[in-house]
Amino acid sequence: MMASIAAAQTTAPSRRLPKIPVVNLSIDAKSDAGPLELWRHTLGHGGINTNPLSPRVIDGTKSLHPRLIRIFIQEFFNIYPDHGKYDWSKLDLYMDSFAATGAKVVAAITIKPKVLYPQIDQKIWRPNDVEEWQRVIAALVKRYSIDKPIVTYWEIGNETDIGENGGCPFLITDPADYVQFYKMTIKPILKTFPDAKIGGTAVANAGGQYLPQFIDHCLKEKLRVDFISWHLYSDDPDAHARLVTKYKKLLEPFGQKRPEMLVTEWSKNFDPISVQELAMDPRRAAIIASSIIAMADAGLDWSFYYHLADQHVRLYEFRPFFANPDIMYHHWNEVPHRFGLFGVAGEVRPQYFVYQMLNRMATTRLKATSDVKDIRLLASRDANTISILAANFSMQESSDQLAKIRLINLNPGPIKLTVYRIDRSNSWSNQRLEMTPTESRDIDVKETFSFQVLFPADSVTLILLERPG
Repeated sequence: MMASIAAAQTTAPSRRLPKIPVVNLSIDAKSDAGPLELWRHTLGHGGINTNPLSPRVIDGTKSLHPRLIRIFIQEFFNIYPDHGKYDWSKLDLYMDSFAATGAKVVAAITIKPKVLYPQIDQKIWRPNDVEEWQRVIAALVKRYSIDKPIVTYWEIGNETDIGENGGCPFLITDPADYVQFYKMTIKPILKTFPDAKIGGTAVANAGGQYLPQFIDHCLKEKLRVDFISWHLYSDDPDAHARLVTKYKKLLEPFGQKRPEMLVTEWSKNFDPISVQELAMDPRRAAIIASSIIAMADAGLDWSFYYHLADQHVRLYEFRPFFANPDIMYHHWNEVPHRFGLFGVAGEVRPQYFVYQMLNRMATTRLKATSDVKDIRLLASRDANTISILAANFSMQESSDQLAKIRLINLNPGPIKLTVYRIDRSNSWSNQRLEMTPTESRDIDVKETFSFQVLFPADSVTLILLERPG
């Protein structure tokens, strides 16, 4: 308790603990609310430069046990420098670094070889030779889905509704044109690797009509689509959940063959300023955890937080295929968004530990309720552990909360109670990438057990109740 009090005094020095509002959380330890598959909320990376993941980032990512990671296969890898010639040297190193994390890959195809697109113009989406384009795509898929079995999902394009503004050399404003681009690209993918999952549109404006019109085309033409994808940068967890609900409804006509829903790029909103201090603000972690809980509750299939590690842009890599490379220069060199789980020097950020917490949750969801909307809650169990994840975040201004947590239907006996927290106290080791408990104690419990934990404003808390042995 003393560690909790010390953290409280650090985060809220002007307030005395007895005056902090009390929130009541209730958890039924024997309930079964279905599987809790938090591995569906994973990570994305790339589109900025050709650097493979560093050993530090590979090791840190591997310990999170991701099943999928989403990446861009960008033109700066220059895999097709001339007719009939392939160069995998840069992309092999890049792809191998992701394979080293233990994850398979969702790859967004954003290449635009000069020999097929001699004019630098984002509005040109059709290559000068469709059959040659398809041979290039087939070679790409053979390389990274067969010869190197890394990519299992192929995403057609990236933010084609906004083109270079979304870090992609394709601007395809008409969804009907996107359908043509999609069809000419999936044909060689499926011919080369029939087990591939294919989809799109990786749309930037998920609230618009671009993706709904693509879904409508797929239904009318009976066009194969294994997943749909969209992006959202927002601080509002409910905004993320509303899109899941919207697209789940639009996909109902597919019946049992409903495509998966993938948010292949998401994060908090872009801040109006860019300074290093924002990168370590625990409010970011609280937004991320709250949004993941909201998306999980809404029934999303996969989310890919952007991104794994911060990078910088090298203009010479974008000039050969971007008309305005200053877009990327501004976003990643002048006002870097600092969203990475790791900074450019390999320093760990609070968001990393959100994913560490998700990885430590048990797999059977429990019935859990909070009487305050700002406390978003998940609880789960396995044979020996009850896990509780709570995010304290408000869109307006978060406030400290003292949680009174009541568990019912416990098996009596000894347990170890451990509390981990992401807040301004930075209770973790940057070197070991491990959280430091803010509380740890051995206790005996009856069928009903109540205890109190401090939830500081803009914090994320993981509570583990573990049986010995």
